[in-house]
Amino acid sequence: MSDQTSTALSDQRSIDLAKVSAVTATAITVADMIGIGVFTSLGFQVRGIPSAFSLVMLWVVGGITALCGALSYAELAAALPRSGGEYNFLSRIYHPAVGFLAGWISATVGFAAPIALAAMAFGTYFVGAFPDVLAGVSTATRELALGLALAWIVSLVHLTGLRQSSLFQNISTAIKVVLIAGFIVAGFTFGSPQPVSFAPSVQDVGYILSAPFAISLVFVMYSYSGWNAATYIINEVRDPERTLPRSLLTATLIVLTLYVALNAVFLYTTPMAKMAGQLNVAQIAGAHIFGDTGGRLVAAVICIGLVSAVSAMIWIGPRVTMVIGEDLPGLRFFARVTRAGVPAPAILFQLAVITVLLFTQSFEAVIDYIQFSLTVCTFLAVLGVIVLRWTQPELRRPYRVWAYPLTPVVFLLVTGFMLYFLITQKPMQSLAGALTMVAGLLVFAVSRRRGPGQDAMLSPARKA
Repeated sequence: MSDQTSTALSDQRSIDLAKVSAVTATAITVADMIGIGVFTSLGFQVRGIPSAFSLVMLWVVGGITALCGALSYAELAAALPRSGGEYNFLSRIYHPAVGFLAGWISATVGFAAPIALAAMAFGTYFVGAFPDVLAGVSTATRELALGLALAWIVSLVHLTGLRQSSLFQNISTAIKVVLIAGFIVAGFTFGSPQPVSFAPSVQDVGYILSAPFAISLVFVMYSYSGWNAATYIINEVRDPERTLPRSLLTATLIVLTLYVALNAVFLYTTPMAKMAGQLNVAQIAGAHIFGDTGGRLVAAVICIGLVSAVSAMIWIGPRVTMVIGEDLPGLRFFARVTRAGVPAPAILFQLAVITVLLFTQSFEAVIDYIQFSLTVCTFLAVLGVIVLRWTQPELRRPYRVWAYPLTPVVFLLVTGFMLYFLITQKPMQSLAGALTMVAGLLVFAVSRRRGPGQDAMLSPARKA
């Protein structure tokens, strides 16, 4: 073997070692999926669906839909391996302008708003778990300070490099999964069984086909959102063509199992009447299982879980901004990386947006209006699996989605219903989201001056 060959192989090994493993890619996806939704939504579902079997099936159906989306994205990630998520996929499948609209939402508020909401929720639950901390300060100030501290500290961790980010993400996600699994086991072991049945009955057919079930499924899908997280960091994943499909599948199956078991333990241990209409379902269930200290214990578990969720979003959000900067000369500043390979300007930009949102307390309104845009983007991406199969059958596909075309079609049907629900139930927010995407076209037009990175945005068909 020549010296040049040895050097090339050594350099390649160094590059591979600097990238994240399948474990970290899985951890990012699990952490991004498990936020606050699963701990709060059951209280609103039991009001219209008074059946334990139907309620559990709600989370099973949501999990299967998320799995269909993850498998579809796995094919796209293996065939079009580049960071950026929907920005990369839609640019390559349809047109650079379509991809930019998805990237524009992600780079501005698509990740910053959920991070701000999770950070403020961290402050709320932290105060609930440890009420004596900074007791002389008002509750609102404490929650804001804790939320800001979390966002800033985690952002600083991610500025240090991929190795430190991976370690932090893996440990925080492992702790979250272990604590949730421990809560589930403890609930079934020590909780007082309620008079509910998890066996199906004739009435369940009516519940599953009812409007409350369909509407609840929309919110369940929001709890599962994040199943596509690893596709935003493809460039940083070791051997992505094989790693990404496994990571997305594994992460979604882990979360599906935890979500179904967690809601089952809520129903098994806590009277439905006590949970109906309540936001803090997990704390109510914790009090029933562990007594007076149970609520505080669950609040502490949620706090720890939110740390890994915030970390995952702080990691992946700036990668979209970075890839946009690589393609558009007018935004090239965001493509700059440190010696450790970290997109520092993009991370700091996202942190600035998070900070503004936390101070203005406008993140919940922002999330309301970006839901439509984000759902449209995932719909178009999964539809892109079918489009590419039709327009580019010769495209190299290291991974092909299982049970095609059934898998993407199932996801498209459920997502299509979600879009219909958003348009009919939240028309003004949906319109605002659509207008935000249109505004992105102006930025695209201004930033798009022909440069070296422009070719990366062209779809394979256009490049040919």
